[in-house]
Amino acid sequence: MSKINKYILLLFIIISCKKDDVSEALPSSDHIKFFGFTLIDAFWDDPSDNEIKTNYSDEVYQFSNTADILVVNPSDNIIGRMYAIADLQMKSVLHLNELFFEQVNTGGQSGAIYDLRSDYQNRWNEFVAVNQLQSNQELIQTFYIGEESTWNAITFSELKLATDFVKSTFPNIPIMLIEAYPVIDQLKIPNSVDWIGFDHYFIKDPKNDVAFLNELSLLKSKMNDSQNIILVMDTHYIRSAHGDFGGIDLEEMKDVATSYFELAKEESKVIGVLGYFWPSGFDSSESIGARHMPQSVKEEYKRIGKIITGKK
Repeated sequence: MSKINKYILLLFIIISCKKDDVSEALPSSDHIKFFGFTLIDAFWDDPSDNEIKTNYSDEVYQFSNTADILVVNPSDNIIGRMYAIADLQMKSVLHLNELFFEQVNTGGQSGAIYDLRSDYQNRWNEFVAVNQLQSNQELIQTFYIGEESTWNAITFSELKLATDFVKSTFPNIPIMLIEAYPVIDQLKIPNSVDWIGFDHYFIKDPKNDVAFLNELSLLKSKMNDSQNIILVMDTHYIRSAHGDFGGIDLEEMKDVATSYFELAKEESKVIGVLGYFWPSGFDSSESIGARHMPQSVKEEYKRIGKIITGKK
């Protein structure tokens, strides 16, 4: 082999090794198991379109592997809804707060005070029977029970009664809790809860935002070793909040999504990313959901979702 050829071969080996080193240094998304949006099948009719529609599974399934279903009454039969989601290669996130808790007064930090229903066990047992959950549990991603529980004045003991009871009947289905960021310091997490997250919106770069990272660190300090994190991605836009308060232009919601994803990749405890929210008009009549974001923003949601879900 000539000296020139040897030099070329050596240079090729060095370059290849450097590429491998860079690849190994980049954070992986392998620990993130699911991606999806909220308000997919939650009785919300987007007021900004000209059709009556409350199920948006057909709009997100190509880049999501989970979709939420709102449950209000123990007699709600959602078997068909769960199978419809499963037919699109997704699993169901079941919103169960209404089954267990009810507003009993105004006041507190959120303006509403909730208590555990006295008949919560009967309500849960009825819902399980109506929906044949024991035989349909493979359709379920998670039970969402703690909906900003501390923020809504639900005591730890009552939250624990609810999550412990559900875990005793379905030990293999994760239970999810999402808290409001102002009360993370007060949060107590039952051991029967598997996935924990918090919502804090109108932040331009959560991956590098000191306040957001401090909240995330505080959340992690309250978790046990077996619990994982749900990262709630801000995927809606309200001009007075995101724009005036957060200093975020509508087109910059693409950068917001990228920042959440990069943070999720760095945090090995993050098991899923949920975008809040898909259809428009929720929380505020002027809100723009992920559904109506600029095309560049929607393409970023699709890119992130396909990486996490492995869908082509």
